[in-house]
Amino acid sequence: MGLLERLRKEWFILGIVLVIAVARLEPGVGVKGGPLKPEITITYIAVSAIFFNSGLSLKTEELTSALMHVKLHLFVQIFTLVFFPTAIWVFLQLLSITPINEWLLKGLQTVGCMPPPVSSAVILTKAVGGNEAAAIFNSAFGSFLGIVITPLLLLLFLGSSSSVPFTSIFSQLFMTVVVPLIIGQIVRRYIKDWLERKKPPFGAISSCVLLMIIYTTFCDTFANPNIDLDKFSLIIIVFIIFSVQMSFMFLTFLFSTRNNSTFTPADTVAIIFCSTHKSLTLGCCGLQRSSKSCIASECYGF
Repeated sequence: MGLLERLRKEWFILGIVLVIAVARLEPGVGVKGGPLKPEITITYIAVSAIFFNSGLSLKTEELTSALMHVKLHLFVQIFTLVFFPTAIWVFLQLLSITPINEWLLKGLQTVGCMPPPVSSAVILTKAVGGNEAAAIFNSAFGSFLGIVITPLLLLLFLGSSSSVPFTSIFSQLFMTVVVPLIIGQIVRRYIKDWLERKKPPFGAISSCVLLMIIYTTFCDTFANPNIDLDKFSLIIIVFIIFSVQMSFMFLTFLFSTRNNSTFTPADTVAIIFCSTHKSLTLGCCGLQRSSKSCIASECYGF
């Protein structure tokens, strides 16, 4: 395989590196309140575009079938909202005796209590041919559960919590996830033949939107004037995040592919991404955590 072909195949990974680098060089462009207005273009337009895209590309039968896959839904929600935060808490008890910055550790616990991601799990599942319909359901359902469960988990593991604007977050999720998905399904009915004939690059479109989300997330991180971290803590926390992510992905893979499992390979892909990725919909900034805890959350949460 030639270098150019290889780069073309791995364009998304290269895109992640590029948008993070650009965010580091000029964070003011994508920061909240900046020229891109991510509080509107990302929070509402980009997320809505992802689910409208999914509504267009998915057959109605696939969505209906995904709703009935109760075993998969239970696995994902229990893993991400029970096992994940508990395992992180146990792990952080060991790390608390190290010189790692205290607020970075609290940031890890904060993000461990978050629900599944609204958009990234759907995009990644779709990109590798997984059960996109199941990923959509668990992303949406987990986000709605998180409105209630996440504050309780934070109270349990950190001893403090914040009031969550239930109505506004619920309505935001409904308008940016459920409504665009339904509209996409309705539009699909009228252009179904055209879609099957032309086969638009739905996966590439969603991946480009995700790159925009990653870019604005890191713009907020790099633009924060209150960040004052020693290099040791920052390097160690990045290594810890990577290790935790890989370990949990491997663990979900083992559980979902064991001999008596009824999950298909496509189900396994959805399980891996939905169970081990975390959302910033209820993220640290919305919960008024410190800027240092936000770094760990943002590194993990996109």
